[in-house]
Amino acid sequence: MYNIVKIVKYSLLIILLVSCKKEADLKTAVSTETVSYTFNPDEFDYHPTSTTNQIIFHTDYTLSYSEKHEQAEWVAYELKRNNLSNSNFKRPFFIEDPKVTTRSADWRNYKNSGYDRGHLVPAGDMKFSKEAFDATFYTSNVTPQLPDFNNGIWNRLEQKVRYWAQKYDGLYVITGSVLEDNLPTIGKEKVAVPNYFYKVLLNTSGEKPKMIAFLVPHQESNRPLYEFVVSVKELEQRTGIDFFYQLPDSIENELENSVDYKKWSFN
Repeated sequence: MYNIVKIVKYSLLIILLVSCKKEADLKTAVSTETVSYTFNPDEFDYHPTSTTNQIIFHTDYTLSYSEKHEQAEWVAYELKRNNLSNSNFKRPFFIEDPKVTTRSADWRNYKNSGYDRGHLVPAGDMKFSKEAFDATFYTSNVTPQLPDFNNGIWNRLEQKVRYWAQKYDGLYVITGSVLEDNLPTIGKEKVAVPNYFYKVLLNTSGEKPKMIAFLVPHQESNRPLYEFVVSVKELEQRTGIDFFYQLPDSIENELENSVDYKKWSFN
């Protein structure tokens, strides 16, 4: 009799363990399940929030202008494969942005400052038309950048973005600088010199969207790009800007915590 009771107890224990394992496997499957979302480019608003409430819409890109810092806090645009071109347009002069109601900084603020007029929307991303190319020379689209930074690590990152736009046939690109208080300035209009610049990229071409962010110190560097990858969440905390907030929360939360450079390089 004792043996029968013992066998029954062991049998119940085994059934309980098997049941718990199945439940754990199910939870794991649910937690790692690929979240799907169908993007409609005509309906998806990829613009971030603005801390300045001065959003300027140009034909091929949008910016949020900070009068306090005399530059854009961010620029946003879609870069498609068929936008990439080798057109050799003549570089125009830098001019003030006619759409900025508070007036964008005069280009002379940069003269003899030791800083380049660094593009936020690269002219190289807008070579598909003369109008788009020329619009990148509004002073609302430039920021003080050290020449070795502008021509070095920042240029490498811009080229990588174009490579990914070609590879994935399109990216949503947001570029800006961390505009803090008490930054050094140049020129009569006190154009702020940022300590950090960033890019946030969203790729929606695959079965599952991908997001990645780079935060780059404003200095010369030979370090590989992957060392500058940060989560979008961290970038939001530093800037006060909500990136791609129009995404469903389940998608946004997953993507904004990602720091996986390999997904972009090898997938």
